[in-house]
Amino acid sequence: MDKSQWQGVQGETWASEWRRTDRSFTAVTEKLLELTRGYAFEQVLDIGCGAGELSLAIARGRPGARVMGVDVSPALIEAAKERGSRRTNASFELADAAEWTAPEGFAPELLVSRHGVMFFDDPPSAFANLARNAADNANLLFSCFRTPAENPFFTKVVSLLPQPPAPPSPGSPGPFAFADRERMASILTDGRWTNIDIAPFDFAMVVGAGEDPVADAVTYFATIGPAAMAAREMSEADRQAFFERVRRLAVNHYVDGVVWLPAAGWIVTANKA
Repeated sequence: MDKSQWQGVQGETWASEWRRTDRSFTAVTEKLLELTRGYAFEQVLDIGCGAGELSLAIARGRPGARVMGVDVSPALIEAAKERGSRRTNASFELADAAEWTAPEGFAPELLVSRHGVMFFDDPPSAFANLARNAADNANLLFSCFRTPAENPFFTKVVSLLPQPPAPPSPGSPGPFAFADRERMASILTDGRWTNIDIAPFDFAMVVGAGEDPVADAVTYFATIGPAAMAAREMSEADRQAFFERVRRLAVNHYVDGVVWLPAAGWIVTANKA
């Protein structure tokens, strides 16, 4: 998954399904918000802001702060603008954070991201660009995934495909680009960030809820992610057989009114060097 996919169908899908994707990342959002409360700031940049949930949550909690979200997806930026239309201290810009230039009068003291930094073609250069545009002594806070093997929400569904795709090359742009802790630390160091802390964070990825959580989970996996993309290319018979396997998976992970699968991430903090 690369930038071009976010600029096209992938971004459009996530924009139309932002309620589902926000729900699945609820625990991550809450953790990041909790950590932002330990920082003093007046200006914030949300990198790969998606449909704007984290940006808007920060803006609501810090009405005196200015929050800017950037993303490469036109559809996601439009969704974020619509959601934040009444929030005067939050704005959203269509931009690649790797090349973004801060507007006059804006130098973020805090740079945040909820799983939005793993798609850079040249990560050290991207983080160096962010450091150049940040305020002196700025803080960096973001989340990302650990390895595929530690993320059953991904591997279990993909394994149900008739022909599971080959795993991505280690470090290639995509959800698991920062799975390797040492590589990520090296990237941040090369990008002019210091005092790097990388801590594991395990969470429940909620994929089904509502009146029929199992059916909702099937819809989730039929719409979002690599399994959904593969399903669109199948014959009707193969697609229905796949969805039935997904349904059985959802039944097996139905607990207390929701369907969830384990997910594993990193919470990363650093300071501008």
